[in-house]
Amino acid sequence: MTTGNPRINQCSKPSGLLGGLVLWRMNSSHSKVTDWGLQHLSIDKQHTILDVGCGGGRTVAKLAAIAAQGTVYGIDYSSVAVTATRRMNAQSIQLGRVNVLLGSVSQLPFSDGTFDVVTAVETHFWWPDLCSDLREVLRVMKPGGTLLIIAEVYKNPNTAKFVKRLAAKTGLILLSAAEHRELLEDAGYTDIRIIEETRRGWICCLSAKPH
Repeated sequence: MTTGNPRINQCSKPSGLLGGLVLWRMNSSHSKVTDWGLQHLSIDKQHTILDVGCGGGRTVAKLAAIAAQGTVYGIDYSSVAVTATRRMNAQSIQLGRVNVLLGSVSQLPFSDGTFDVVTAVETHFWWPDLCSDLREVLRVMKPGGTLLIIAEVYKNPNTAKFVKRLAAKTGLILLSAAEHRELLEDAGYTDIRIIEETRRGWICCLSAKPH
C-alpha cells in the first residue's frame, strides 16, 4: 500500500537511501515489541517459519536463533528490505538456514501447507486486502500451524490522536482487539488468542490453521 506522503511510504515500502535508514531504525525500534510477542509463541527447533514483511531482517534473525535446526524464510515487497534482511542474515543464508525473497503477501511464492509458523511484525496494517491476504497466509501454513501478528498500534481507548489522524490520511488499518478476532475468524483461523499490553499500546494475535 502506498500513499501520497513520501515519509509514510517509506514505512510501508522502504526504498532508496532513505528507505535503508528507515529499516535500520525499524530493526531497533521494533525489537522490544517483537520479543514481547514472540514470548507467547511456541517454536520448535526444527520448525519451518515464514516472516511476512521482513523489513530490516532482525525478526528473521531472532526466529533463526530459536529454530536452530529449522529453516526461516523472509519475504517483503520492498527490494531494499530484501537486501537489508539478506545482509543481516548473511551467515545463516550461507548455511542454508535462511532464505529471503522479494514478493507480496497477496500472492506468496510457496506451496500449500509449507510452514509451521508464520509471523507478521508491524506489517499487517499496511496489507492491501487484509482478509484475502490472511487467507493467502493460511494457504501456505501447515494444518495446525500458527500465525503470530504483532503490532505496536491498534484501536483502543489509549490510541494516540496522531495515530488516528495518520490512519485516516494514509489508509493504515486500525482494528480493535475484537475486530482482529472477527477478521481472523472470517479468514478461516481457529484457536484465536488476543493479547494486549495496554500500557504500551501493543497487541499480539495468535491463531491456527484448522487440522
